[in-house]
Amino acid sequence: MQTAEIRNRWLKFFGDRGHTVVPSASLVSDDPSLLFVVAGMVPFIPFMTGLIPAPYPRATSVQKVIRTNDIEEVGKTPRHGTFFQMNGNFSFGDYFKEQAITYAWELLTGSEADGALGFDPNDLWVTVYKDDDEAIELWKRIAGLPDERIQRLDKDTNYWHTGQPGPAGPCSEIFFDRGPAYGIDGGPATDDDRYVEIWNLVFMQYQIENVTSKVDFDIVRELPNKNIDTGMGLERVAFLKQGVDNMYEIDEVRPVLDKAAELSGRTYGADHDDDVRMRVIADHVRSALMLMSDGVTPSNEGRGYILRRLLRRSIRSIRLLGVEGPSFAELFAVSRDAMKASYPEVERDYDRISRLALAEEETFLRTLAAGTQILDGAVDETKAASKNELRGDTAFLLHDTFGFPIDLTLEIAEEAGLTVDRAAFDSLMQDQRSRAKADAKSRKTALADLSVYSAFRAHGETTFTGYDFLNTESTILGIIVGGESVTKAVAGDIAEVILAETSLYAESGGQDADEGSIVGNGFDLEVLDVQKPVKGLISHRVQVRSGEVGVGDAATSVVDPTYRRGATQAHSATHLIHAALREVLGPEAHQAGSYNKAGYMRLDFNWSNPLSVDTRTEIEDIANSKIRDDLEVTTRILPLDEARAAGAMALFGEKYGDEVRMVDIGGPWSRELCAGTHVSHSSQIGLINLVGESSIGSTNRRVESLVGVDAFRDFATERALVNQLTSSLKTPREQLPDRIADLTQSLKAAEKRIAEFEAKALQTRVPALVGAAAPVGSLTVVAESIGAVGSSDDLRSLAMSVRDRLGQGSTSVVALAADVAGKPAVIVATTAGARDAGAKAGQLARTAAGVLGGGGGGKDDLAQGGGSDVAAIPAALTAIVDALRS
Repeated sequence: MQTAEIRNRWLKFFGDRGHTVVPSASLVSDDPSLLFVVAGMVPFIPFMTGLIPAPYPRATSVQKVIRTNDIEEVGKTPRHGTFFQMNGNFSFGDYFKEQAITYAWELLTGSEADGALGFDPNDLWVTVYKDDDEAIELWKRIAGLPDERIQRLDKDTNYWHTGQPGPAGPCSEIFFDRGPAYGIDGGPATDDDRYVEIWNLVFMQYQIENVTSKVDFDIVRELPNKNIDTGMGLERVAFLKQGVDNMYEIDEVRPVLDKAAELSGRTYGADHDDDVRMRVIADHVRSALMLMSDGVTPSNEGRGYILRRLLRRSIRSIRLLGVEGPSFAELFAVSRDAMKASYPEVERDYDRISRLALAEEETFLRTLAAGTQILDGAVDETKAASKNELRGDTAFLLHDTFGFPIDLTLEIAEEAGLTVDRAAFDSLMQDQRSRAKADAKSRKTALADLSVYSAFRAHGETTFTGYDFLNTESTILGIIVGGESVTKAVAGDIAEVILAETSLYAESGGQDADEGSIVGNGFDLEVLDVQKPVKGLISHRVQVRSGEVGVGDAATSVVDPTYRRGATQAHSATHLIHAALREVLGPEAHQAGSYNKAGYMRLDFNWSNPLSVDTRTEIEDIANSKIRDDLEVTTRILPLDEARAAGAMALFGEKYGDEVRMVDIGGPWSRELCAGTHVSHSSQIGLINLVGESSIGSTNRRVESLVGVDAFRDFATERALVNQLTSSLKTPREQLPDRIADLTQSLKAAEKRIAEFEAKALQTRVPALVGAAAPVGSLTVVAESIGAVGSSDDLRSLAMSVRDRLGQGSTSVVALAADVAGKPAVIVATTAGARDAGAKAGQLARTAAGVLGGGGGGKDDLAQGGGSDVAAIPAALTAIVDALRS
């Protein structure tokens, strides 16, 4: 039974039983405390907690999920994967345990001919939470299960929550027994791979807080309704129904594994370590494909870092299989073909996805080459110091800065006959994780308890009137101060105000919040920010400028008209720039994010290479020509599928409902899904001045523009600057570039002559420095500060000249220090005789740099160090002499 067929059987089974079929949400979670959707129920949490009224009493979905907390187990067990699909059926106060168990048993054990899954009831076991006698009786009555195949387990396995504050409850898990060939008797309690969990029925009925671990949390209240949240692992059922040993061998994953075997020339099943690597590749390539299809791009932060880690682990794994060159073009194409039956978007968006993957692969292969060079140097230094263990901080630097996998460092070190100080590396990694957890915790605690908004959201969605009106009369539904709902706020208070209707735009879709005020009889509130803390609800963060405001008061939202005009100009300008980019670069230059506010816009887009000056000018000219054309800007509300069929651009990762707002500028030339505010004709934008273009990652670029009056002011500033230059240089405007080029060339020539003069002057000091040589043990040492020099190159040249004058046959060490542009620098040069006597330039440079407050290193014959404390130069030279003496 193919995976896609199991998926369809699930949706039909529950759809036929009154469940609303809900499409999978994006892998990118709306919950700010989660990077990704980590369970099938995550998109439904607001309905379970009562924060948002459920739009249907029961629902079913096949939700895309990413979990990377067990990433090190991928490939080693039959069931661990970073991407998987969670079949779920949900009830929001409609049915509870009895019906959930009935549905589960009916679908699992019903015949395949009738649309069910056809499992043999004798192969199924269940576990329940230790105190849940009701569930045990239901399993006996409904499924006829004997006592010996029902096991009571504790919180660590049979009490479910997301790991965050929110809904939770006891659960009952259903397991498939693969038979004695796969492990020991004893049922799921043995925690053996013989028993595969295929379905978890969660009886979601409590709200928990203060979650510190899977088993340590506080139950603070019952949920408004008793809910059902179940999750069936689609891949787990697939590998059982397809008669294979693990999830990596199912129809949606195995083709990638086979391609990795083909590319490497290895045989799957012949070697355990190779098998694990092939499974890692198959899992990670599929996960990366799905993440990129939902708009995630590789980066060094957050979601992008997880994606980058998956991609780089894939590259590392296939490298360990002996494939040194690029492989993603073939691996991702195979994964696309395996997944497109369930997710057609991976084929539709494949050009963009493959471009991101191939660019990341190219970058990381270069990184591996650079990291290998650094690692080779560290290996040489370790051996030169007669040590057999590579420093842990070196391994961490390679991992943290260059993305160099620790496995690869271990492998290369082992080939060189060295070990790695793994304890030091692990300690540094743990410190990094602790910092990351502390940061995540601070972000979570900075968020107000969203439950405070549930009573206000129960009144319905906030009506936004700002498309048509700048001022709107309304009623104050709620006031929040310090995260608590209160009845009033007085002058000086910072508060959140909830209105029934508002004309003030809440930050979303890249557009910053409106500026303005909320006024009423006897009060005046300055609006500091406008946000959507939960879907459908708009909250205004305000400072009470005067008076006292209370719940139930009549109030008028007032938008600052000047700010709104600038905001609409900037947002419409963003659409023009996006359309111009695609016209010049092609459709693959797709928006990857944006931000706009009055007078300014920036747009991130998928592109790997810098834009030339001519390209930037062309994009700017096209956008401004569309402003001059006075194109009509129109908006329509229509079904999502209809908008996409009309060619509307959608931002990857953005969440869209069944109905969307489509904004056209000049008809189909610029057609995007957008909820922002816009001008009514393009001429109202005024002017676009593209002021910046930069890289924000290996596969993304960013353009920045000033808009409207701000664009004009910037041009006016440039004009004043040009006028000043023409006056100072007494050169006509059109001749300024040539005149400045001539001056620059003359300046460079003068600087070169000065540098040559200074270098010659330095060389005259060689005899005096040679004369300053003094014996230190068996060595002859020159350790001198020579004052200020123009560059480290000059200092290096001088040190080499002194060494040469002393003679390579001598046992000489030359250590010269100088002030280079306000920073201390030291150069150490050694002769062959000194090196034979144990004097290594690299070690000596590091010794000096430690005193100078910096770092250093190099080869045994010549090395350099530096720092930040010029006053420490004498002490640094003394440290070198002391090191030689000892």
